[in-house]
Amino acid sequence: MSCVLHTPHIAVIGAGIAGLSCATQLEALGMQVSVFDKSRGTGGRMSTRRGDGWQADHGAQYFTARDPLFIQELARWQQAGVADLWQPDIAVLGEGAPHRNDGKTQRYVGVPRMSSPARWLADALAVQTSARVIELIKHNHRWRLRFDEACSARDALEKTVFDAVVLAIPPAQAAELTQPHAAGMTALCETSQMRPCWAAMLQFRTPLALPFVAAFVNTGPLRWVARDSSKPGRPDGETWILHASANWSEQHLDDSAADVTKALTAAFAGLGGAEPESATVHRWRYAEPGAASGNRVFVWDAALKLGLCGDWLHGGRVEGAWLGGRALARAIASVD
Repeated sequence: MSCVLHTPHIAVIGAGIAGLSCATQLEALGMQVSVFDKSRGTGGRMSTRRGDGWQADHGAQYFTARDPLFIQELARWQQAGVADLWQPDIAVLGEGAPHRNDGKTQRYVGVPRMSSPARWLADALAVQTSARVIELIKHNHRWRLRFDEACSARDALEKTVFDAVVLAIPPAQAAELTQPHAAGMTALCETSQMRPCWAAMLQFRTPLALPFVAAFVNTGPLRWVARDSSKPGRPDGETWILHASANWSEQHLDDSAADVTKALTAAFAGLGGAEPESATVHRWRYAEPGAASGNRVFVWDAALKLGLCGDWLHGGRVEGAWLGGRALARAIASVD
């Protein structure tokens, strides 16, 4: 009499770097994985906005690599042509005399856009976008998912049963799903706040005569500005990205796009910028971890078969997101 081995089927909710890292490692360990994301694309905050003749990385601006495991992964990305070194001349502006960043940090970006590494990982996985999960349903010690009405594959997806669920999404969104099932996880999510960031993307007809291509800003509404078109593999054109500080973004969270554009453009003009030919803004409601988020790498409840991962649990960086997703996958595999 033959014995048919069951291959665990894992649902990963969130197709940012943490979720894609977790899904990639789970598949490498012999599991079946389905990835779901509410957005139209993958990458989370490793995101790129494209317009008529321009593009801009309006989320994560660059990433670094310090851990040996992530250094190895970065080498894979570089070999695949989806990441490269970006070494801009970075100014530090604000209180006191302007000065230059020490230049010792090696910074990397996706190529030809920041979202490229995520898209490359997603291409090897079963990913369903425009699929917002609104409820987790316990089903005979396994899980079913319920999706919102905008999900085109809703009927078929809601019939699928999963052996475990990974939530690779911001803590406020994760808490909505864990609340009926895991009080401890919910409490952690509810006390791990993410801070917002308004991002403005400005397009110019001609290059700006600024003495830097990127700058950390320590005064006023801005915290970071960069000539996005200075990054490797980018198209010609003059495009600048402006990030507002977390404090300013919180204070102006519900301002209109027009008001935010006006305020950030004016602040950029104060640094030597000019009136743009066109501009657009994006509000990242969950941009960076607050002080209470801690550094737990991941969370895994083996009894419930429910896990959490994301940059908010592990330092707020691309590297931390990737490492946390990988570590969670290995924890899941150790008990399944």
